[in-house]
Amino acid sequence: MESSEKLRIILKSALDKKAEEPVVLDLKGLTSLADYFVILTATSETHARTVTDEIRKKLKEKGVVPVSTEGYDTANWILLDYGDVIVHIFKPEVRELYNLESLWMDAPRLNVEEIINEPVQ
Repeated sequence: MESSEKLRIILKSALDKKAEEPVVLDLKGLTSLADYFVILTATSETHARTVTDEIRKKLKEKGVVPVSTEGYDTANWILLDYGDVIVHIFKPEVRELYNLESLWMDAPRLNVEEIINEPVQ
């Protein structure tokens, strides 16, 4: 599956479950770690797990499973690694503490609405 389709499914799934403050960082050309980071905020541990479960469910329906999942048990910071797309789901205070957006300040931010509304190819 193309990265753009993964991004669309991830964002729609997360926003359907009321994830907050979505940010997509374009890491292409900056690191070989991944092409994109998706950063989301969840209001509680339960909310973080709900968002995670929805993302995994929707991508699994398309035959895509994460390479790894970290932090699900504590749910302060859940990381879903889909190879070219890495999803970070934070509780607000943990997101503020780690501030990935400033760590990757050279990475362009993509428009979430454009990604969600992009026609499926």
